[in-house]
Amino acid sequence: MIRLAAGLLALWGMSAQAQVLELPADAVLQAAGDLHLDSYALPTGIWADGAVPFLPVEGYVTQQAWRIATQSLTTLALLRPLRDQLRDARFRILFECQTEACGGFDFRFAIDTLPPPEMQVNIGDFRYLAAERTTADGLEYLTLVISRMADASFVQITQITPTGLDMQPLATATAAPVGQANGSLAQQLDDLGHAILRDLDFTIGSAQLSEAAFASLAELAAYLAAYPDRSVALVGHTDSAGALDINIALSQRRARAVLDRLVTRHGVNRRQLAAEGMGYLAPIASNQTETGRDANRRVEVIVTSTD
Repeated sequence: MIRLAAGLLALWGMSAQAQVLELPADAVLQAAGDLHLDSYALPTGIWADGAVPFLPVEGYVTQQAWRIATQSLTTLALLRPLRDQLRDARFRILFECQTEACGGFDFRFAIDTLPPPEMQVNIGDFRYLAAERTTADGLEYLTLVISRMADASFVQITQITPTGLDMQPLATATAAPVGQANGSLAQQLDDLGHAILRDLDFTIGSAQLSEAAFASLAELAAYLAAYPDRSVALVGHTDSAGALDINIALSQRRARAVLDRLVTRHGVNRRQLAAEGMGYLAPIASNQTETGRDANRRVEVIVTSTD
């Protein structure tokens, strides 16, 4: 994981303690703007009537751009854990939008981003989020711009902190998040025998898989096509909300939905696949936080053949 320390997320009402914002392990810092006291126009709505609405704020402004090489992560898969971390740190989400709903081309070029190649925004696939929280020194603001290009994804973080906040240097760490392995899906299956299909998108409490094209399923289909004698099990997992039997049934339905998608859209041989559900019996993170619950709601693929 990449950890952005106190300068990004100091605890509410306490200007010297660190709270980290975690990015995927392969995130690489591309650019970092100097910390400076300034006014900032914070986007708070979609492009409409020829303009984007802005909230004028003041404080210490700093920006970072990160490049993430993992191609299997959608913009939602990148945004969701960051959004959960912000909520856990007592930020309030002011506004968020996706691509065309934001205003597409017009919105993208109306907002402030670091220049390419350090920060790249695909006008056909991006998300924006603005958040605020109250500290002992005043209001603190943070925005995210997340976009996926053909070969990588980019995350821009803009932070505006109160004048009185005790800023500390940003820090990084290289440990992977709980339950996350490095390398491609095929490498994880070969080295570890299992992998999490991280970009899948289910409605909470539902087994309905969205109609999006998931890179992880394309990778898994290619892997199974390359090894036609291998078989895998798709195993669904949930958080701990609700009764065990209900969660086991839900997790199995989700695994079956993934199996059906692999067969019908990716042409995977049905005999190579099985679908099971574990409910909340195999967590990879604490269910006491939204971030942990989100991590526990997942579908894993496990190699079951022994060749």
